[in-house]
This record gives sequence, structure tokens and C-alpha cells, in this order.
Amino acid sequence: MKFDTIIIGGGLAGLTAGISLQKEGLKCAIVTTGQNALHFFSGTFESVKEPSQRMTELFSEAGIRVHYSEGVRLMPLGTFSEADLSLEDVSLFPQPKIGRKALVVNLTGYHDFFSSFIAEGLEKQGLECRIRFLSLPEFSPFSAMRSADIARKMDQAWEKVVQEVRLLIKDEDTVVLPQVFGLTDPSVPGRIRQGLPAQVAFVGTMPPSVPGIRTQIQLKKRFEVLGGTYLMGDMVENAHVHDGRVHSVVTKNLDQHYLEADSFILASGGFFSKGLKSNPFEVSEPVFGLDVDFDSDRNTWYNPSFASDQPYMNYGVKTDSALRACRDGVAIENLYAIGSVLGNTRPEFGSGAGLAIRSAFAATDEILKNRKA
Repeated sequence: MKFDTIIIGGGLAGLTAGISLQKEGLKCAIVTTGQNALHFFSGTFESVKEPSQRMTELFSEAGIRVHYSEGVRLMPLGTFSEADLSLEDVSLFPQPKIGRKALVVNLTGYHDFFSSFIAEGLEKQGLECRIRFLSLPEFSPFSAMRSADIARKMDQAWEKVVQEVRLLIKDEDTVVLPQVFGLTDPSVPGRIRQGLPAQVAFVGTMPPSVPGIRTQIQLKKRFEVLGGTYLMGDMVENAHVHDGRVHSVVTKNLDQHYLEADSFILASGGFFSKGLKSNPFEVSEPVFGLDVDFDSDRNTWYNPSFASDQPYMNYGVKTDSALRACRDGVAIENLYAIGSVLGNTRPEFGSGAGLAIRSAFAATDEILKNRKA
């Protein structure tokens, strides 16, 4: 099977690259195991201040609603975190003070939403808080369900939720709800806001992330509408590299049927997605055997303080200035590395979602430039 570009990894970086190249007329395939960091996505695009037109167009064309405002968002433990560019259903506030009184609403039996922590955090900010539980017998037991399972049902039951929450509100000016709405219908969170006589803050739950899964679904759909091939539930096991170029890759499902391309993009993620692996002696990249920037002293890989930044999260694949991945100190001519597999080796691209999007754009620009040369 022959393509113009093969992308390894179907997360935010891989899908951004695939959509960008398909829009320019290239034939692309994405090989992905399925789950990726978008399943843990908070809904806020880290390290992205005011977005570029290119970025907003990509999301708009995929039907993804975003908004930008410098401020903070309410986190699952009742604290606040800086936030700028975010999905539309993420509430942004100019300061860590969201009102006078808050009603925190959980679902009876649902343990992946920490209503007591949220209330405690808000009370430290001077708010009065009440916690109430919403019972919807036809959808119980919530204790056996994850956020995505609940969200599938809530897309049909959101109007009943609005009715029940309206009855719970007394004199509160803010309602805090778990982020379990709008999995298949992005308009549901907005409709809930319109239906309640108070401002609404949707707060993240334990993974999987409902807005993250929705974002992946919409980006995947956009990629396929543009003609891209999405090989889900598969993984690259071997690559054929010689004369300084990648010529083909072999996947688990396709066995000996080679996937050939003019260019390849590695968007396999970091340690969580197994794009990087480690043992007591080294950090490695498992598909191509690429050079990885890491400290040889294992004692420096981690910080004993769990809440502190962990040094190993900065480790990543080495690239040249054009994001071409290096092996044995030499850049492979047609292999580009993007997203969290880079770690913090390219700080100019930012971190998190910002790193994924900016590095994807940079790599696709290089590929397009080389095709025109």
C-alpha cells in the first residue's frame, strides 16, 4: 500500500498533521492503537495564548467549538489553573472567583467527580457552597459507569438534568456540574447553560475525558472526509530504513503487507502512549531506534516530590532544525517527529496541546516545501 505520507499516532498531533496534508491534496494514512492523550484532555490547549488563524480554522472546519480568553478555569480538586484557548464547554473566568454562592451537583453513586473537594476549594476562595446529588433512577447505577458511558446517555437526558437542577437551585449564582455532557452532540453544554438561571461551570472528572473523546471523534471524521485512511487498532512493529530514508513500515494487523510512503511522521506520544520506553539504564524510541535526549544518571530522572515537575517528562526524540528525527546522530531524510514524543527537546513549540499543534504544522510545512522543491 502506497501513500504520500504515513503518520504513526492518531492523537492531536497526528490528526492535525493528517488533516493539514490532506487539505493540500496529499494521500495520508494514520496508524493508531486507538487510545491516546486526547482521552485525558482537559479541554484547554496548554501553552497556546491567542491562537493563529490556521489553528482556529482547523478546529472550526472539524466542527470543534473553541473560545479564547485570558483567565483561569476551575479544576477537579477545587483549585484554579491558568487557561486561555479552550473548548467551548470549558468555563473561563477572569480571576479565581466565580461568584458568591455555588451549587455543586453530582450524580448519585458517581464516584469519579469529587464534589466535596470542589466545594472545599471554592469555600477557601470565599464562596458559600452546597452539594446536592441528582438521582436519575433510569440511568443508575452510576458507580459502575465511567464518564464516557454516562455521557452517551446524557446526550438524550440533558433536558431532564436541566429540569432537576432548576429545582435544586435556591439563591446560588453558579452551578458546578461534572463534564459528562456533549459526547456526540457538542451543542448540549451550551443548551444546559441556556436552560439554567445561573452561570454553569463544567468541571473535569476522572478519565476518560468526554470533551477529549469528542475532539478525537470530530478530528478523525474531518480527516476521513478529506480522504484520509485511518487504521485504528493497529501499531507499527517494524520499519525499513536504509540510505538515510524510511522506505516502508510493517504493522501488526497487516503483517507482511508493507506501508510505503514518500514521508513519515512519528506522532506516537510519550511514555503514556508507549512512544517512548524506559528500562533502568536508558530511555528509547521503540519503532525506529531513534536518538533520545535523556540524562544517563537514572537518579535524576524523577523528583521525589510527587506534585513537582518530573524531569523524565522532558525527555524526547532528538531532531534537527526541520524536525527530522535523528538516529546515530544523523537526521533521517523523510522522517519527522512531532508532539509529545519530542518531550521538551523543542521548547519553542511549547508544551502539551500547543506542542502537538505547532510541531504538526511545522512538520507538514517541511513536507510540502520539499515536495515543491
